[in-house]
Amino acid sequence: MSDVWILAHDPAAGNALARSARALGEHVNAVSIGAGALPAADLTLVIETAGPTVLAEAYARPVADLLRARGATLVVTDAGVQSRLLAGQVAAHLGVSPVTVTGVTSDAPLVVTRMAFGGLATATEEIIAEVAVLVLAPGAVPASDVAGAGAVETVAAEPVPGLTLVETRAKGGETVDLTAARRVVGVGRGFAAEADLDLARALAVKLGAELACSRPIAEGVNWMPAERYLGVSGATIKPDLYLAVGISGQVQHLVGVNGAKVIVAVNKDKNAPIFAHADFGVVGDLYQVLPELAKNL
Repeated sequence: MSDVWILAHDPAAGNALARSARALGEHVNAVSIGAGALPAADLTLVIETAGPTVLAEAYARPVADLLRARGATLVVTDAGVQSRLLAGQVAAHLGVSPVTVTGVTSDAPLVVTRMAFGGLATATEEIIAEVAVLVLAPGAVPASDVAGAGAVETVAAEPVPGLTLVETRAKGGETVDLTAARRVVGVGRGFAAEADLDLARALAVKLGAELACSRPIAEGVNWMPAERYLGVSGATIKPDLYLAVGISGQVQHLVGVNGAKVIVAVNKDKNAPIFAHADFGVVGDLYQVLPELAKNL
């Protein structure tokens, strides 16, 4: 495919998206809503917003009209909350549905992979609509280091009246981007007590890894924040190393981690499903295995 269009409302996320989108098209064009020019794109159509209280999705209709006028056939955005809202409304104005994808296997024809049946399976589909709007899950396509041409045009657009930001509130708890981590240590209900997670934290420090968890740890016993939950309803990661400790390996969890280059599992149950998906496995008591691993790193 020769041209791909991206939707951006944040400079950093927009440039990162442009680098990923280069794997999908020869030329990367961007519609930037309040994010300014994007150096990683070949062409940026800059829409100056009416102010900080006007939401990006208020420009969905003029953005759709702009894409239609430019003959766009492939439009992509990232999986951030506001990006998904924008993509959904732009897609509706284009008369199509957005598709959240975990990979793109071909761009001519456009063939994508996505989660199906609540993450229990992966579907491979060809998109035959005249315009495709894709939401790229983290790691769906590799990023390129090719520089963009950096051309910029300023475009006038009027937002939909009445769609404004009323209030912002600071999000409580910590902020972590598990998708950017090269190494991740995941913990599950094999740990008997919250304090015991310190064993995994110590190992994560030795490995230079982020600490993550399965759903029961985040939503069952509330030992870790939801931001560190991996799985179909949580984060999807593709690190160089994923070390699963005390995690049985249910499908809903594996959906979030099976993109890892190497999976190492530690579990005392030799029949735990995680071992069928691991590159290396240790059958043993995590209370004995983790201190030994940390000691020898």
